[in-house]
Amino acid sequence: MYVPKNMEMTDAEAIAIFISKFGFGTLISPDLEATRLPLLYENAAGGKGYILGHMARANPQWKALSGKRVSVLFNGPHSYISPTWYVSEPAVPTWNYAQVQCFGQFIELDAADTATAIRTLIETYEPEIVNDLDLMPTDYVNRLLKAVVGFKIHVDRIDAKEKLGQHRHVDDQISVFETLANSQNLESIQLARYMKRRGRGNGNV
Repeated sequence: MYVPKNMEMTDAEAIAIFISKFGFGTLISPDLEATRLPLLYENAAGGKGYILGHMARANPQWKALSGKRVSVLFNGPHSYISPTWYVSEPAVPTWNYAQVQCFGQFIELDAADTATAIRTLIETYEPEIVNDLDLMPTDYVNRLLKAVVGFKIHVDRIDAKEKLGQHRHVDDQISVFETLANSQNLESIQLARYMKRRGRGNGNV
């Protein structure tokens, strides 16, 4: 992924938080097949960590991936930016966004590790139902587990980009940020919240 120096996100903790918030990623195989999947990222001290996930066994994408290098794309908030939102001229339309792309080796998990990975995913999103056997009886869960393939991706490279207009004059940043924040468009509002949380492209207001 092309990442200009002034748009790089380099902080490992910030990247881990980004993936945890926008964990519905796209797994891309070497032949450019792609599948959208709920994924978990575990950061590692001194390394890039790993990604856990699973997909339908009926999906042929996984069959040729074991040991292969793959990439995973995580898309954050994004929005159209009108040139009329800037204080200064000249200006043209653009699109602002945040995005992380991870690269690494795909490892197929065995049945036990797949079950653990799925349990971890449930614990992340809805921990109160993990041990609800009325809702998720063991025999029912075991049948469903046979229909999925778990995997781990050992991440060796991360490209993280925040194109948030941070290169613009502070007055332009503030004007765009306030327009996004006061928009009726949910994606624009989400981008403004992200910019404020990250302190980038908002003129630090």
